[in-house]
Amino acid sequence: MRFHSLTDWLKWQEELHFTEVDLGLERCGKVARRMNLLSPEFFIVSIAGTNGKGSSANMLERILCNANHKIGTFTSPHLLRYNERIRIDGEEVSDDSLCHAFDWTDQARGDISLTYFEFGTLAALELFRESGVELAILEVGLGGRLDAVNILDADVALLCTIDLDHEYLLGNSRDQIGYEKAGIMRSNHPAVCSDPITPQSVISHALENDTELKILGRDFTIEINGDSWIWKSDAKVLSDLPKPSLLDNKQIQNAAGVLKVLDIISDEFPVELETIKASFKKYQLPGRFQVINREVPIVLDVAHNRQSAEGLVENLLQLSICGRIYLVIGMLKTKNHRLVIETLSKIVEFWYVVSIESDGGEGKRILCNELSSLGYTANVESADNVKHALETVYGRLQKDDIIVVTGSFLTVGAAMKWLKVEH
Repeated sequence: MRFHSLTDWLKWQEELHFTEVDLGLERCGKVARRMNLLSPEFFIVSIAGTNGKGSSANMLERILCNANHKIGTFTSPHLLRYNERIRIDGEEVSDDSLCHAFDWTDQARGDISLTYFEFGTLAALELFRESGVELAILEVGLGGRLDAVNILDADVALLCTIDLDHEYLLGNSRDQIGYEKAGIMRSNHPAVCSDPITPQSVISHALENDTELKILGRDFTIEINGDSWIWKSDAKVLSDLPKPSLLDNKQIQNAAGVLKVLDIISDEFPVELETIKASFKKYQLPGRFQVINREVPIVLDVAHNRQSAEGLVENLLQLSICGRIYLVIGMLKTKNHRLVIETLSKIVEFWYVVSIESDGGEGKRILCNELSSLGYTANVESADNVKHALETVYGRLQKDDIIVVTGSFLTVGAAMKWLKVEH
């Protein structure tokens, strides 16, 4: 074995390939073929989208696990531990299991160079095979058509919301980006889209490939009634459903897509209505409008693009905040900082810009310059990291103020460590 610790394996993987992102299926597919992973015995649900992928994957996982089905789940990125990315029956796999899966992948690849994400994808598939899962939930890392997850054919594809993100790779319009996301759909296999404003490229792709596409608002609908909601599809009606989050109505849209997937696979993977209700009632995904009640409320939200920033603003407005909003923000270099800043500026009063401690992280100076170019110079400060920013903010808080930490998984993860928040 090349390494005996997970830390060493991950550090080596980060430096193995010449670039962090290298979209394409050939290299990963070739290694998967050598590992005999391309014809799995388990059912596959692949999930793509700009926002909501992780939430949808987590909801589907919890419901199916609670219904006593054996489930493997692959998501990314992680907040605190790499192990969060690969779960079996809802439990993170161990360091030892990951090391052995990485070793098998390393031996199989020969002289083929793999990215960090591709290594994780292959390791996840190997662990799912070894564990004998019945169904694997695979979250696309970036795009869909050329993402490593797409080396396998999805039995059901789920597309979440589609909006601007990773424009430099996926395109500068919802239609272009939708085309990339739609690449996970397969001919003569069902697909679900939980974005009610579905790009035409997605609809066209489904028609051209004989994919039976079910769209929220057209083929299935939702109706919110106070603290509960109703889901309808054809003659099927699920009433009095608990909200997956009382603070984040966007999660209902994700839940609606998940319910349609469950409806499609109900013959192979039956789930009782009471199991669905119980799963939604206890649902909470860390870092997605997660409110930590301390001396003042602290909101942790991994919003990192325009659409997710809009959702964050909507949710904050529902809190009816009486005091000031202190925003701690750090972003990756590849993100559209301007669109996120413009969106958050509608409600933010005090900005604390931090540098992200990662090769892909943006420095505080760049974000400060972006704020300045947009005319925001007052109440803008910078810090070397999240810890220093939060220490500064804590010294200035007054009653009814609120802290919001956002911009990336790395920013929120750093805040969780400082706040000693586990999940």
